[in-house]
Formats: sequence, C-alpha cells, structure tokens
Amino acid sequence: MKRKADDIPHCVACAPKPWRIITILILLVGCVLHDQSSFVHAGNRAGNSPKEILEKADRIRFPAEGFQVDVKITTTRPGSDPGVKEYQVLSKGNDRTLLMTTAPAIDRGTLLLMRDHDLWVFLPNISQPVRLPLSQRLTGEVANGDLARANFAGDYKPDLLRTETIDKQKYFVLELKAARRGVTYNRVLYWINQNNFRPYKAEFYSLSNRLIKTCLYQNYKKSVGTRRPAQLVMIDALNTENRSVLDYSNMQLRKLPDKVFTKDYLKKLSK
Repeated sequence: MKRKADDIPHCVACAPKPWRIITILILLVGCVLHDQSSFVHAGNRAGNSPKEILEKADRIRFPAEGFQVDVKITTTRPGSDPGVKEYQVLSKGNDRTLLMTTAPAIDRGTLLLMRDHDLWVFLPNISQPVRLPLSQRLTGEVANGDLARANFAGDYKPDLLRTETIDKQKYFVLELKAARRGVTYNRVLYWINQNNFRPYKAEFYSLSNRLIKTCLYQNYKKSVGTRRPAQLVMIDALNTENRSVLDYSNMQLRKLPDKVFTKDYLKKLSK
C-alpha cells in the first residue's frame, strides 16, 4: 500500500528544522523502496519464479528434445570484408552438444564436443582432443559456449531485478549469476517478454563486471512447434561496429544416440 505525504507522523513537524528535513527524506525514500519492491515481485505473484521464467525462455530458444540446426555466423568489422563460418549443431538434453564446422573448407572437419560441463575440440589428423574453456572466442564476437552451451537455467542462478516497458512490451529483467566456475560468462542481464517468455536482449559481463557484449534475439519464426529467434546479433561493447550475426535454419528434432557424444566416436569422425 502506498504511503502518502499526509501519512507522515505529525510529530515530525515538532522536530528541529534540520532533523525535520532528514526525517521526511528518510520516510519518502522508504515509500519509494517499498513501491519498487512490490513492482519487482509482480512477476512472482503471477506464479512465475525467476527460475521458471528462465527455464521457459530456454525452451523458447531451443527444444528440450534432441535436435539438429544449421548456424551461419557472419562477422563484420570496420575496414574488413565480412567473415562467414557455418556449423551444424546436434544437441541432446541440456548437457550434450556436438558442433561440426561445415564452412569454410579449410576448417571443415573441426568438431567441438560439449558433455556436461566439459568442452573439447577435435582437429582433423590430430589424435588427441584439446580441452577448451567455454568463454574462449569461437569466431568474431561468438564464444564457444554461445553455441555449445545454451543452458542458462543450468549454469546460472537468476534473480528478478525489475520489469521494463520497451516499445509497449513489458519485460522481466533477470540478473543471472554464475552457479559454478567455468561457465561462459560470470554475469548476465537478461530481458524476457512477460507475455510469451521470448528472449529480447542479453548483456554479458566479465569476472570484473565489465560489459563484454550485447546480444539481440530477433526474427522470430515458427520452428519445431513454437516461434523461436532465427537470428542473434552479438555486438561488442567497446566497438559497436564489431558484430556477429548468427542465422539459424533447418531446425528439426532428431533421436540422437549417446555414442554420438563420446570422444571415441568423434575421433573417428575427425579423421
């Protein structure tokens, strides 16, 4: 319930003038904080905890079942020709992903395997896989984990910071903090549509809380039962002209055997 100026105790008027001003300011700040707290927790009253909101947004981005999708990444930088790389992604559940490079020809046959929280790269004619961090750059503004590990609900602890209205649409603004070491980003601010749980925007931060880049989720299209973002735009925080556009296509559900996500099986594929 909002507190009005008339609700300020009359004894304040009897206080010495400097203390009277300080007391009034404290009461007014308390009213504002009370109103903001009620506003932030409005989403919870609607029956959606921050974790539930995050899980629903994850299911908008990708299906829970095994699936296959093609990804084309176009990176642009001032003074350089656009760079293009293409991948085929196989994913099963939230903890197994196989990333196969299909273009350019020089990189074809390079494989990335994410299993649980571990990521390895398999190179043609190299007998042993090399372990990689999820935060390492894959290409352009895209990190390994951006393609190989898309499980926000499993990697981060969410809190509901506030809600915002953008272009007449209302959004939850979640703060995601790393649930363990080794995740792609230490902290994420995540805008999710209140009506349909579609991701709108994400800001990714480093361990020192420096903004690394912003991701925009765009071009929603019907795919595997629901509308999903067919394009992601990742923009470098230091130079906004440096950006990578990820175009998703040909998504389809697939029954993927567990052996596809084993190192022994991928050693054969990479030869």
